[in-house]
Amino acid sequence: MMGIEALIIFLIVGAVAGWLAGQIVKGYGYGLAGNIVIGIVGAFLAGFLLPRAGMGMGGNLLGAIISATLGAVILLLLIRLVKRG
Repeated sequence: MMGIEALIIFLIVGAVAGWLAGQIVKGYGYGLAGNIVIGIVGAFLAGFLLPRAGMGMGGNLLGAIISATLGAVILLLLIRLVKRG
């Protein structure tokens, strides 16, 4: 079970990662809730892909933000490809 502190950190990491990914991949602005969703989905995507690529970001907060941001950038690029296709 997730404590309230862990949930708050989870949401903050998602929001920061989603916002950073939106800044990196221009043309995306989903607002706070959208950034949180993009960041959280990106974190799951990165958690699946990065270890298979031999990359690890560590278990600290900065590593979680970097990892989630990388996943969110990948997610936004995939969304862009689907919208164009």
